[in-house]
Amino acid sequence: MTSVEASPALRGFVRVCSDGWSLGWHERNGGNLTYRMTASDVEDLRGAFSFDRPWVPMGVRDGSLAGEHFIVTGSGKYMRNAADDPAGNLGVLEIGPEGDRYRIVWGLENGARPTSEFDSHYLCHAVRAAATGGKTRVMYHAHPANIVALTFVLPLTAAAFSRALWQSETECPMVFPNGVGVVEWMVPGGPEIAEATRQAMAQYDAVVWAHHGLFTSGPDFDSAFGLMHTIEKAAQIRVLALSAGQGQLRQVIPDDGLRRVAEAYGHQLNESLLRE
Repeated sequence: MTSVEASPALRGFVRVCSDGWSLGWHERNGGNLTYRMTASDVEDLRGAFSFDRPWVPMGVRDGSLAGEHFIVTGSGKYMRNAADDPAGNLGVLEIGPEGDRYRIVWGLENGARPTSEFDSHYLCHAVRAAATGGKTRVMYHAHPANIVALTFVLPLTAAAFSRALWQSETECPMVFPNGVGVVEWMVPGGPEIAEATRQAMAQYDAVVWAHHGLFTSGPDFDSAFGLMHTIEKAAQIRVLALSAGQGQLRQVIPDDGLRRVAEAYGHQLNESLLRE
């Protein structure tokens, strides 16, 4: 039996926590991360799980992920502490047979609970798993400063954000050719923002939360983290250019150039976001 702390899944999870902290995306206890475990992950670690903790109702329901297991960050926990104390700051959840409750089967010691935004993560996992044939396994939420800054100056639409980011860095049309979604400001941690994010995630791999942060998804840790990193770098470039130009841009990558970059790497740009 492999210990949970030594498993590749937990080591990859902790690396994202540490890398995000080092980049300044997780002030205090900000941000959260979840990973939907594979069947082999669960089989390897089942002997380390305990099943004596109570079932806890969630604020949402989706039966498509019933019985699945998730590695999660804890509510109020700091990403910087995940590496030093995984069992105190992280946990493994088992989803109940109706997809509306969970129980902690490992970690989250001393009364700790899963992230308060697990409802949003859970619904996003369900919709992205359906959209990708089960390939999506990681949901990552962080507070990168530049993408948040843009939510104060750009229209809160997928078209405005996608186009601004695509125009700001040549790699963006190949990294997220379908664009990014946007959710207007809502109180975090409840079913309303969970449902709004789920709807956006049905179309996009990444969703901006206005005045709050960014959600990204992917089949593995590198993909989800890399998408966050790319979007934040493009946002930083846009903020720097707007600041240097006193709010004006002299030139950007033209729409035809965006199309050609995507096509050169085998992608189709989301044309609907260029027409608005």
